[in-house]
Amino acid sequence: MAGAGETAGWNDPPQAGDVPSVDSPSIVSNLPESPELRKAQQEFAGAWTSTAGQDNTPHDNERPPSTVTSGLGARLKPSFAPRMPALNLNTLCVAMAAMVLALVIWRAEIVRLLPQTAIFYRLAGLEVNLRGLAFKDIKMSSETVDGKPVLVIEGMIVAQTRKPVELPRLRFSVRDTHGTEIYAWNAVLEQAALKPGENAWFRSRLASPPPEGRSIDVRFFNRQDLAAGSGA
Repeated sequence: MAGAGETAGWNDPPQAGDVPSVDSPSIVSNLPESPELRKAQQEFAGAWTSTAGQDNTPHDNERPPSTVTSGLGARLKPSFAPRMPALNLNTLCVAMAAMVLALVIWRAEIVRLLPQTAIFYRLAGLEVNLRGLAFKDIKMSSETVDGKPVLVIEGMIVAQTRKPVELPRLRFSVRDTHGTEIYAWNAVLEQAALKPGENAWFRSRLASPPPEGRSIDVRFFNRQDLAAGSGA
C-alpha cells in the first residue's frame, strides 16, 4: 500500500504548466500520394459542390413536374382541341333567314325556273304571280241601255314587277250557282304595257247577261284559253 507521501499531489488540480502537450502529426500528410486517391478526392469534392449548389426552391413561373408536358405534346394538344366559334350559330341563323326571305321575295322567278316548286308555295299559303300583275278594286254594277240590262265590270291592274311588263288580254266568265262557266268573253286593254309601280284601269260591259249567272270571274288570257279556241 502506497504511503501518504506517494499519493500526495494526485488530488490537486493541475496547473497550466503541468499539462503535457503532444504534437499530433497530420493524418493526410502521412497517407501515400497516388493518382487514384487524388482523382477520387476531386470527384468527391466536385459532387458535393454541385449538389450543394443546386437551387431546389420552386419558382413562381415553374409548374409542378406532374403538369409539365413535353414540347411535342404542347404543340399537338391545341390541334386536337375542339373549336366551336361563337358566331357559328348566329351566322347559320342569319343565313337561313336570308334564304327564306329570298324564297319569298323571288318566288315568282323561282317558280318560273322550277315550276314544280309552285305546289310548295301553294301549300304554304303564298301566292305566286308569274305575270307580275295583280287586280285591284274590282266591282260590278248594272245599267239599263235601251230598256235592256247591261252588266258593267271595272277595276284596276297594278304592276308588281321590277321591270316593264306587257298587258295581256282580259278574260271574263259568267258562272252559275254550281261554279260552271256558262258564258265568257275577252277584252283588249288600250295600254300595251306597264312600268314598275304603274296601274291601268279597265271597264267592260256585257249586254243581256245570262239570267242564271251568279258570279263573274276576271283573269288574264292564258295558253289554255288559246288552245281551247277562245278568241277575242
